Amino acid sequence: MPETICLALTGASGMPYGIRLLECLLAAGCRVQLVYSQVAQIVARQEMGIELPARASEARTLLRERHRGLPGQLEVYGREEWFAPLASGSNPPDAMVVCPCSMGTLAAIAQGLASKLIERAADVVLKEGRKLILVPRETPLSTIHLENMLRLARAGAIIMPPNPGFYHQPQQVADLVDFVVARILDQLRVRHALLPRWGDPAPDR
Repeated sequence: MPETICLALTGASGMPYGIRLLECLLAAGCRVQLVYSQVAQIVARQEMGIELPARASEARTLLRERHRGLPGQLEVYGREEWFAPLASGSNPPDAMVVCPCSMGTLAAIAQGLASKLIERAADVVLKEGRKLILVPRETPLSTIHLENMLRLARAGAIIMPPNPGFYHQPQQVADLVDFVVARILDQLRVRHALLPRWGDPAPDR
């Protein structure tokens, strides 16, 4: 049975990370449950020129064609689709990633608020003991941000600010994106070949 990963896109800068992660999860054969916020639609348009439809059914068709997902491999849910499987502890995903994660979303999850499906799904993942990964890009970080992150880390969430390394000698922006996505995939235990492992021979350029 393939892993089921809930991927949430929210209104923080860093949409290339989220879209690349979606692509890699589908390529690895994972089942993906995608949900995104209204502000994420604006960020996707601004940073990548991608128009994410407001209607989940239209987004499902668009993204399946764009990323060549297998039938039934990608599901897209609306922000208030409360009958989605990820809204209930009786049918949680194996893991959830919020990438990029806005500080508003992070704060809502930290306080146990669930007025939207993204926050509810994260709450479900935490209470069911599944892996929750948050990828917040904000900088600098205020005391409030740090306290919310600490609260979530103590609850079992993994906080992964998208800080790329440079020891692999990146040549383009896509290399920096892949570095961050590779670290997320490692946390999910999803196999990939985005970049060489530390200590492995460097590829010829």
